[in-house]
Amino acid sequence: MHELSLVADIYRTARKAVDAHGPHRIEVVRIAVGELAAVEPDLLSFAWEAVTAGTPDAGSRLDVDFRPAKQTCAACGVIPERAAGSWLRLCPRCQGPLGIEGGDDLDVLNVTFEEEETPA
Repeated sequence: MHELSLVADIYRTARKAVDAHGPHRIEVVRIAVGELAAVEPDLLSFAWEAVTAGTPDAGSRLDVDFRPAKQTCAACGVIPERAAGSWLRLCPRCQGPLGIEGGDDLDVLNVTFEEEETPA
């Protein structure tokens, strides 16, 4: 399951970003995952729980922002008729060849962490 090694890298990246602000606890890490990234979003969430277990960030959350790929026709533009997970070879309108845009995202978008309360 390569999702586990990906999540370990995501956790290290998030932890490094948070540590730059002081010793805070991670609450939420939001990532973008494209349809073509060869990653299973549900397995990422499961792996996040395993990677953060036993750390000060246990109980934090990994939010996955799924980014679908788009099929486009040079003549007709974006083809909305494509069902998720299926690919058309030819445009259903003009029978021209189709290209693919986007869907290859795998990025950390933001990290939310708990601010420490300052004593009064």
